[in-house]
Amino acid sequence: MTNQEILDELLVLPAEAQSQVISLISFLKQKYRYSEPLSALPNGDLINDPFIGMWRDRQDLESTTWVRNLRKNEWSKSHD
Repeated sequence: MTNQEILDELLVLPAEAQSQVISLISFLKQKYRYSEPLSALPNGDLINDPFIGMWRDRQDLESTTWVRNLRKNEWSKSHD
């Protein structure tokens, strides 16, 4: 179906149905807005993103042993 055919089909619907189609399109745009691959996003350069390494200078987080143990315990559990 071409874009024009879709538009023609939309325009023959009653006003309430057209409104529902527009609402569905808005919902789908919102739902899939963040599903783009990083390469397609503007400023997809994670190396220079301020979020990456934001805790780098935290002195209280120097030891990662506790988080490694936590992950090991949680991730090794069987989920029957």
